Amino acid sequence: MTLFSLIFALLAEQLRPLSAHCLLLGPLRKLSTVLLSRFSNGPAGMGRLSWVLVVMAAGFVTALASYLLWELQPVLAFAFNVVVLYLSMGFRHESQYFSDIHLALRMGEIERARGLLGEWRGAQYLRATPSEVARLAIEQALVEAHRTVFGVAFWFVILPGPSGAVMYRLARFFADDWGCRPEPRLADAGRFAKRAFQLIDWLPVRLTAASFSVVGDFEDAIYCWRTQAVLWPEKSSAILIASGGGALGVRLGMPIHESGEFLTRPEMGQGDEASADHMQSTVGLIWRALLVCLFLLTLVSLAGW
Repeated sequence: MTLFSLIFALLAEQLRPLSAHCLLLGPLRKLSTVLLSRFSNGPAGMGRLSWVLVVMAAGFVTALASYLLWELQPVLAFAFNVVVLYLSMGFRHESQYFSDIHLALRMGEIERARGLLGEWRGAQYLRATPSEVARLAIEQALVEAHRTVFGVAFWFVILPGPSGAVMYRLARFFADDWGCRPEPRLADAGRFAKRAFQLIDWLPVRLTAASFSVVGDFEDAIYCWRTQAVLWPEKSSAILIASGGGALGVRLGMPIHESGEFLTRPEMGQGDEASADHMQSTVGLIWRALLVCLFLLTLVSLAGW
């Protein structure tokens, strides 16, 4: 049932990508606001306790609901798994930005491409060259593909029912939302949420990078992963970008124009300068990696049967 739940959830998201995913973000933001207001004036460690209670309770309730539905009617449990996965992924929502940027670059509409990239990444790229836009879009696509598909799918397979997908999705949301809060009293909760997500994401990130390596240029991907990932400030993203750049044969990272500043960044990957052609190759790399993972899951399922 795990394999078919993943396939049906992916198909459902391709057919109807935005509405359900957007509906999920509203309640999450309200929950985050309530939690922040409760523990901001509370004792030290209240934020950590809130994170543990919410994430673990949500995972437990989801697993229990899946078990009860399975006992009642397996078809209901299957539908429940598909719906929860569909709400947890959001891959098509992210890939739509990538597709629109790719089309804009193909059509020579650099201003539109810059604007779309700014909406996607939450910054401004008014002076970015076409190569910079392609480079940043590829980096974002590699990271988002992992966090919206591969990471969610990993924990869905590992934990009972869809509880793993819920745990991963909530952990990622709190890391993003709490980790960017400027208030000093919320700093401890933000650091904890980031560290917790890094721990949860440690193995999935490396499996995704290995998948990129297998379906791309294996030697270059492993070389870039081992030698370049240590240079990037955020380790998880570094592994994905370095291995993805090596697998694609494209140079990522490097200095960029962002929000009126010229940011110096280390070079990741190796090969040609990024272009719209490499963006098309990125789509192929991600889908090939996903098919390899589904194929391996199929083999495991057959062995279990």
